[in-house]
Amino acid sequence: MKITNPVAQIPGILNFFKEVKVETTRVNWPTREKTIKDTVIVIVFAVVIAIFLSVFDYAFQFLLNEFVI
Repeated sequence: MKITNPVAQIPGILNFFKEVKVETTRVNWPTREKTIKDTVIVIVFAVVIAIFLSVFDYAFQFLLNEFVI
């Protein structure tokens, strides 16, 4: 493994960050409304799944306590 001088890597690192800045200007960023809409959809979906799993958990717990344990 070749060990290089960290100071010699600085121009490469600086070039990397310059390219990152250029690429972020090319990104098609979503609008605020789209971001809020997608966030609400994810939260609602997570709540629905949590309720669904809770109902099944309660049902299986009830069945196990009544018939198995």
